[in-house]
Amino acid sequence: QVQPVESGGGLVQPGGSLRLSCATSRFNLENYAIGWFRQAPRERREGVACIDKFNKATYYPDSVKERFTISRDNAKNTAYLQMNSLKPDDTAVYYCAADPSWQPTNYDYWGQGTQVTVSP
Repeated sequence: QVQPVESGGGLVQPGGSLRLSCATSRFNLENYAIGWFRQAPRERREGVACIDKFNKATYYPDSVKERFTISRDNAKNTAYLQMNSLKPDDTAVYYCAADPSWQPTNYDYWGQGTQVTVSP
């Protein structure tokens, strides 16, 4: 598949952690900017983390700053989103996106999403 594939979602209690993975066999993620997005029911999609093509800069909105960390393992051609101190408000479908631009405003390749549910 051309699109990246997310994995690692699931049900977790508040305060818990999850690590999402984003992988593809069709292109080298090392040469792409990576973004993680989420969309909750009846809500707009929001970006929660991004890293530029050259691994020089990351961005997190205030809602997840110091709780979420984006990273990549080039040897495994996989990007990750480490999510700590999860809250019920973090419940959403999480999507990975990739783009060959340095710091894209729009991403070319999107995964199908993985559900994250934070509940007691």
